Amino acid sequence: MQRIKTPNLAQLLMELRFAPIQKRRKQLEAAEKLYTIIDKDTEYPFEFVCFRITGFHLKNLPSAPLIKGDVLAEDLRVFIARLSSQIAPLASEQDQTVYTTEELAKTFKVSTKTIDRWRKRGLIARKFLFDDGRKRISFLQSSVNRFMRENPGLVKNAKIFKRLTKTDKELIIKKAVELHTKKKMSRYQTIEKISSELGISHEAVRYTLLNYGKANPKKVVFNNSPGVINSAVAAELYKLYKQGSGIEELKNRFRRSKSSIYRIINKRRARSLLAKRVEFIDSEEFFAPDAEQKILSNPVDARNSIVSNGSSSLELAEESLPRYLRTLKKAAVLNRQQELELFRRYNYLKYRACLVRTKINLSNVSSTLLKQIEDYLEQAETIKNTIIEANLRLVVSIANKHAASDTDLLDLISEGNFSLMRAIEKFDYTRGVRFGTYASWAVVKDFARKIPAEAGRPDKATATSVTNLDRNLRTAATADVEVVERARKSLIHVIRNNLDQREQFIIINHFGLIGSLIRKKKKTLQQIGEELGLSKERVRQ
Repeated sequence: MQRIKTPNLAQLLMELRFAPIQKRRKQLEAAEKLYTIIDKDTEYPFEFVCFRITGFHLKNLPSAPLIKGDVLAEDLRVFIARLSSQIAPLASEQDQTVYTTEELAKTFKVSTKTIDRWRKRGLIARKFLFDDGRKRISFLQSSVNRFMRENPGLVKNAKIFKRLTKTDKELIIKKAVELHTKKKMSRYQTIEKISSELGISHEAVRYTLLNYGKANPKKVVFNNSPGVINSAVAAELYKLYKQGSGIEELKNRFRRSKSSIYRIINKRRARSLLAKRVEFIDSEEFFAPDAEQKILSNPVDARNSIVSNGSSSLELAEESLPRYLRTLKKAAVLNRQQELELFRRYNYLKYRACLVRTKINLSNVSSTLLKQIEDYLEQAETIKNTIIEANLRLVVSIANKHAASDTDLLDLISEGNFSLMRAIEKFDYTRGVRFGTYASWAVVKDFARKIPAEAGRPDKATATSVTNLDRNLRTAATADVEVVERARKSLIHVIRNNLDQREQFIIINHFGLIGSLIRKKKKTLQQIGEELGLSKERVRQ
C-alpha cells in the first residue's frame, strides 16, 4: 500500500476521519480540484494545501519545508484514494458513469497496467462501494473526460498499442538482418526503419532484437553488440574524452554508436556539474528582469589599467623569485568601479550557473544546457584569475613584512595566494568596501594563525638550520611573539590606510592594538563612547 510522504498531509487525512461525511465529500472534491492545478516544477507551502482542501487557515502551525510539486501530486493521489475509501459511496447512486479499472481498460482497449500508468499521469481515481459489497478503485466519467482532453496523444498511442505475435517478432528479426547486413545500416537506423515500416514502437523493436540476441548468442543481428555499459567503462570513456580522444576513436574502441558516445559523455558532464560546489554572494539586483543585459553586456577590460609599480615591497633579489613575481610590475591595477563590476559579474555568472543547473535531468541530458552552464563557470573563472593577478602585489607586500628570510618569503607568498583566493569567494561587494581592505585583513589573519605553527616544525627547517635545531626550539616561543607582533603592526597599517580617524580610534582602542603585545591597552565601548561623545550602541555599530 502506498504511503503519503508529506507528514502534515498524512496528519490532515487522519484528522478528517472524524469530520461529518458531507464535509468529507466536499473536501474530497476540493482535493481533486487542487490535484488538477498542481505544477510539478513548483514548490508549495502546506498552509496553501490545507486551505485549498479544508477552507481554513491553520494557526500556530510549526514551520515546515516547502513541498515539491511532483511529491505533492503523488501524495494527493493517495490522499484522494484514501479519503474516498473512508466515504465509499454506492457506485449505483452516482449521477454519472463509474468505471472500474477492468471496465475502463476494456472501453479504451488497453491493458490494466496502462490504466495504472494513466493514474500516475493524472487520471483521478476514487473508491466506490459496489452491489457485491466490495470497495473498488473506480473512475468517474468526468475524471476520464478531463484526462482525455489533457492527454489526447497519450490516449491515442495507447489505443494503437498491440502485443507482438510470434510472426511479428520473426518479421522484425528478418528485416533487421537484411537492413544491417545488406544495406549496412547502423543499429539505430535499422531500428528506426523497422519501426516506421511496421508501425511498431522503437523500444518494442529494440527489445525484440535484444531478447533474440540473448536467446541465440551465435545468431545475433548486430555482431558488435556491447550490451549495457557499466559505470567503470563509462568513467574510462569520459576520462579519455577529457584527455583529447576524438568521438570516432571512442566509437571504435568501445563499439558504440556516435549518439551513444555523446549520451554517455553528456551524462558524465552533468554529474560532474551537479557535484561541483558553486558558491556566490547573492544580491537583489540579480532578480531584476534586465539583470543579464545590464551585468553581462559590458565586460570589464582590466588591461587598460596596467601601471608601473615602483613599491619598495617588490625591490627584492630577482634571482630568488619565481617568474610570475618578476612580472608583477606589469600586472593590472583595478580602480574602485572596475573592481565592483568584476565582482558583480563574477557572482552573477555563478548565480546563473546554479540557476540553470537546477534544470539538469539525468534521464534526458541536454548538451545545450550543459554548454551554457560550463560557459558561465568558465567566464567566472577568467574573472577570478583577473582579480587574483591584480592583487598579487598586495600579497607580496604583506608577505615581505612578515618574512624572516628569502626562503620564508616564498612560503608566505604561497600561503597568501591561497588566502587571497578564499577571500575572493567570500567577499561581499554589495557593502561598498574595497576588496584590497578585505583581502589584507584575510591574508594578515591567516599569517598570524599559520606562521607560529610553521615556525616550530622541524620538517620546514633548512639544511643549515638543522644543526641549530635545539637552539631554534628554545627560541621558538620568542619567534612566535615576533611574528604575532609583526601581524599586529600590519593590521594597524591596514587600519590607518583604509579607515577615517574616528573609526581608527574605535578599532585600535577597543581591540587593544596600542601599547605592547604583552601589555595591551583595551577600552570598553562605554569608555570609547564617553571620549567621543557617542552612545555605547553607536560605538558598537
